[in-house]
Amino acid sequence: MTTTPTTTPRWTNWVGNQSFTPRQMIEIQAEEEIAPLIAQAAAEGIGVRTPGTGHSFTPIVETEGLLLDLSRLRGILSIDRERRQVTAWPKTTVGDFGDPLWEAGLALNNQGDIDTQAIAGAIATATHGSGLRLPNFSATLVGGRFVDGLGNVVEVSAEENADVLPALQTSLGLLGLMTRLTIQVAPAYELHATHLLLPYEALIERFDEFVHNYRSFAFFWLPSDASAPLYCLDKGQADDCVIKLYQQATPDTPREGLPDNQRIDRSYRIYPMHYDPNFHEVEYFLPMPHAREILCEMRKLMQRWLPLSVYPLEIRTVAADEAWLSPNYQRENLVVSVSGEPGVDYWPYLRAVDALFAEFKGRPHWGKLHFMTADRIERLFPRYGDFVALRRRFDPQGTFLNGHTRALFG
Repeated sequence: MTTTPTTTPRWTNWVGNQSFTPRQMIEIQAEEEIAPLIAQAAAEGIGVRTPGTGHSFTPIVETEGLLLDLSRLRGILSIDRERRQVTAWPKTTVGDFGDPLWEAGLALNNQGDIDTQAIAGAIATATHGSGLRLPNFSATLVGGRFVDGLGNVVEVSAEENADVLPALQTSLGLLGLMTRLTIQVAPAYELHATHLLLPYEALIERFDEFVHNYRSFAFFWLPSDASAPLYCLDKGQADDCVIKLYQQATPDTPREGLPDNQRIDRSYRIYPMHYDPNFHEVEYFLPMPHAREILCEMRKLMQRWLPLSVYPLEIRTVAADEAWLSPNYQRENLVVSVSGEPGVDYWPYLRAVDALFAEFKGRPHWGKLHFMTADRIERLFPRYGDFVALRRRFDPQGTFLNGHTRALFG
């Protein structure tokens, strides 16, 4: 076996709010090494987890047992142009797909404004971009291979495992450790990006236009005058909105003489933005029919609790899908992201936010801070019981559970 045992350094996520020291960390050199290690850990009653790139704000990776580092399992394995599918290692980042897919005439159908997440983690936590007709990463998973909690290698495809795939699509890594995955992609496309700065009331007047007439629409609401510099704005004040509008470019789209607030480029070059890891985030998915009411109530709540906050609200939309634990399961959603400064005691405020979203049956982003309980998840996710049953089937000893997930899915 060519595994490389390492010392057990303390693992910390990208923003520094989750940190732990595993019993052992092993850097995997090859896919074949994973199953025997998990089988041995299960026999000894040791928990196993694996990190993506640490972009989750929750203790989803934490373990007192074995932490498997899959950093060497990164890159694209194959591209099927005809079926528009790509197979990749689990630690392949979202950004890694850009150039290789483009050269094959393909592209990711959508992505968020961070492209450094590992694709397996992005899928497992239902990470997303924006667009009412565009689903999250989980919905793109059409097949893969994982090692279950007893060390068995399991192959999954849409054709042969229709009962397993919707659970695997948003699994939080609880069915097993993904070793390779196949996702559905789209024909290559360019995006015509437009950035606007509008007062909140003006945005609300045009909300339906932005939601329905653009491929992708998102905005940041600035709660105070001090928010504008976060986006390098020399103007902008409290109650303004920084709006991102993306439309698919065509050969007839004018390329010359674009205003300063517009840009045309390959899709994977338009989506990403740079973020310093200087915030913590709560994010909930809420039913689109209540979008205006939710925005109004959230704005009032923030003005009441944090009138001087520089951290904006980020607002996006996501299409419905069929993944059992996806926050978008059979529901189009408005996505509201609430950020706060590390080191500041803003938990009472976040609990007030959570209480507001609970009134609208808000579902959490699994990689962001949330206040879920097992009972609450069961009420919000119709297939919760089916997921838990399948989890117990593939991991009867709870090898992939930790303190955080055991309370929710044990």
